[in-house]
Amino acid sequence: MFKKIALLASMAAFVVACGPSQAEMEAQAKAVADSISAVLRADSMRMADEAAAAAAAAQVQADSIAAAAAAVVAPAK
Repeated sequence: MFKKIALLASMAAFVVACGPSQAEMEAQAKAVADSISAVLRADSMRMADEAAAAAAAAQVQADSIAAAAAAVVAPAK
């Protein structure tokens, strides 16, 4: 009976010892945090690019309207 308990205890110790170390868990948590940071940074840059494109499109539209208004006010001869 003692041999079975000793064997079970040594197997349990082996399983516990084979788990990830504190450094490995911290490295994995840092990798996850870095990945999330990279995704958020890329999303922020994409949103800024979309905002710049929308502002440029609005400026083109405003310029077109101003040109059309100027043509109506002063017709060409």
